[in-house]
Amino acid sequence: MPRLAVLALSLTLGLLPQAASAASCDWSAWDNYKQAMMSSDGRIIDRSSKQLITTSEGQSYGLFFALLANDRKSFERILEWTHNNLADGSLDAHLPAWEWGRSESGKWQVLDSNNATDADLWIAYTLLEAGRLWESPEYLELGQNMLWRTAAQSLRPLPGLGLMLLPGDTGFDSPEGWRLNPSYLPPQLLARFAKVAPIWAELAASQQRMLVEGSPKGFASNWLLWKAGGGWAPDPKSGSTGSYDAIRVYLWVGMLAKDAAGRQALQAQFAPMATLTQTLGYPPESVDALTAQYTGTGPVGFSAALLPLLASTGSPAYVVQQARVQHEPPAADAYYNQSLLLFGQGWNEQRYRFDKDGQLLPAWVNTCKN
Repeated sequence: MPRLAVLALSLTLGLLPQAASAASCDWSAWDNYKQAMMSSDGRIIDRSSKQLITTSEGQSYGLFFALLANDRKSFERILEWTHNNLADGSLDAHLPAWEWGRSESGKWQVLDSNNATDADLWIAYTLLEAGRLWESPEYLELGQNMLWRTAAQSLRPLPGLGLMLLPGDTGFDSPEGWRLNPSYLPPQLLARFAKVAPIWAELAASQQRMLVEGSPKGFASNWLLWKAGGGWAPDPKSGSTGSYDAIRVYLWVGMLAKDAAGRQALQAQFAPMATLTQTLGYPPESVDALTAQYTGTGPVGFSAALLPLLASTGSPAYVVQQARVQHEPPAADAYYNQSLLLFGQGWNEQRYRFDKDGQLLPAWVNTCKN
């Protein structure tokens, strides 16, 4: 019987197919990512813009992937570039600016000095885990400092909701309410931070509410508004659309450990996306979180991002999307799609897992440690 037929039959019988184990200590996808998008001094470049921008998000993902690959040399280069160019020379003293690139005058510089808290959290998390896994007190200290600076600058008590981390220092609060991004707060990271201080557990509870209450049809929004008088409303700028930001919500939820708090409820909440992907044969590019109306065909990075959720829930769509990822890879320099690919396919190849407390479990610890 052909392999795909066997996999499809196993899913029909309720048996979760085993993802391919990491075959070697080398990770060709990371090597290709570096070759296409990382400069020699550690800058992750988004070549889709004429300004050839670098974002704090890109740097944070690069650090995480370098840790997954046990690539300390690249990790140090990415961190050093981030220190020098996004944090005015010190991540101890400054959160990184979110955007850097070529200005209209042709000068290479910070283009927007506001921070982006999703990147701040990913950098802090990766430093904490690098410190633990590589036994580096310096990384542990820097990760803790970044975590506390992020809380001090961007954490707010929102009436009727509780503690919430705004997406950045400025531009997200108004008399109307607070603009929030559901994909900015991966539950795994908050669980890890809760071991550092209880405030992060409070934030995790607020995030759980945002994910469930803000996705009434089982589809995540890119942005939401928490109204000043309490309650959720569509974002005043982007409405209730869920697309390139929201796809990460399904990715984070799919990667939750089996015994992680809230996993069952969250995966059940977003099961409609798995069902819709199965029906269509591909993830939609955009879904309205309030009406469930969808448009477009999502890029292959969306398929990669959905692999953990589809595998974890035993969806028949898993086989189809896995085949799409294998046979329709994104362009080598497509920064965002390649980033989604490394997250989703890396998890699918069992290169890493998270435990119930959010600690990173990279495969190299057991098989490739130097």
